[in-house]
Amino acid sequence: MPKQKTHRGAAKRYKATGTGKFRRRKSWRGHNRHKKTSTRWRRAQGDVDVHPADRKRVRRLMGR
Repeated sequence: MPKQKTHRGAAKRYKATGTGKFRRRKSWRGHNRHKKTSTRWRRAQGDVDVHPADRKRVRRLMGR
């Protein structure tokens, strides 16, 4: 049986943690940083865990 391949688009968007969870980048961070207020920019910072409803789908896309 052939190996499961990683979905390359998903590999660029998600990262696995050491405990097996997945992290994703928040939205609204692409460009136009200076038109956003500092409050909006601060809220959009950092990575967050993938929502539990999406974990199974992301895990399969990542080949795990």
